[in-house]
Amino acid sequence: MGRKRTKSGKIRLAEVAELAGVSPITASRFFRNPEALSVAKRTRVESAARELGYVPNLAARALASQRTEVIGVLIPSLTNNVFSDVLRGIYDASENSRYSIQLSNTRYSILQEEKLLRLFLAQKPAGLIVTGIDQTTESRAMLEAADCPIVQIMEIGPNPVDMMIGFSHFDAARAAIAHLFAQGHRRIGFIGARMDPRVQRRLDGYVAAMKDAGLFDQRLIVTTATPTSVTLGGALFADLLAREPGIDSVFCANDDLALGVLFECRRRDIAVPEQIAIVGFNDLEFMASSVPTLTSVRTNRYEMGSAAAAMLIEAIEGKRPEEPVLDLGFTVIERQSSQTQRPAAGPRTPEWAPAVQNDSVTNDP
Repeated sequence: MGRKRTKSGKIRLAEVAELAGVSPITASRFFRNPEALSVAKRTRVESAARELGYVPNLAARALASQRTEVIGVLIPSLTNNVFSDVLRGIYDASENSRYSIQLSNTRYSILQEEKLLRLFLAQKPAGLIVTGIDQTTESRAMLEAADCPIVQIMEIGPNPVDMMIGFSHFDAARAAIAHLFAQGHRRIGFIGARMDPRVQRRLDGYVAAMKDAGLFDQRLIVTTATPTSVTLGGALFADLLAREPGIDSVFCANDDLALGVLFECRRRDIAVPEQIAIVGFNDLEFMASSVPTLTSVRTNRYEMGSAAAAMLIEAIEGKRPEEPVLDLGFTVIERQSSQTQRPAAGPRTPEWAPAVQNDSVTNDP
């Protein structure tokens, strides 16, 4: 004769408690906070739940506690390597906690983000990690009214909803241009794709640096709303050369575009860096493996995800950070693609320019 079932046929928590030899309260505590139980009791409850096929009712738990144990994460892409690194940090930092991660892909759409935020908040998450600072008015209102901690990631700004971890894309782009100035370059092109708000701020940093040096020329800028790719980088560089054949360097809004520029230079027998210097953005792994190696702006993506998850979990547990905004900064990693050393040809390095880290690989014996 089988165990007694509810009308729906679902296993009840009381049955798990009975089989494990503990009280229903103890069994319930296991599913809320297993660390609160002894190892022996945890093992018995877990074994009983597995034997009976018991699955906790998260909706009922949320009604009782006003919060689930789910951390919602909204990112614009599941395939972009930049966000893969961020997610790895989030998962690593939350692995030993009682919180689970639920992902949603906004596909770079602020309207899709608004829709997903409404869905997440209806499910009463323990906390939210949201990409960027450019939410719609409705999304911003929902986030400000949310009864859970929130971390905005990937950049910093003057008006965080709650907590914020990232860096200044504007300052990072200015630093990349300052590096090219230091190498003597004057005709510096800009190539950008997709042109989401973070890429737009990189463009703004480029424009500011060029204007400060008295070198700004709109014809040096080539952008598209098309999603980025290596092939697209080559095509945009070809467009830039057709428009302004006298350029001596190019700053790319991401590393895929930079690699495409390098390939196009190879096809045209343009020497890098002697004729064209190249700087990318994000410093993905292949930048140090290309031939020649490619200079890029390193962003601390894994650390960003890890710190965001750690900060959020502590806030959920009532340990709010003293500083709600964490600037992780950036580093210009200098490699062969920009080591031209022609200081006489360009303006002096601006006083605001940060230090550059040399990570070059030489061919010297």
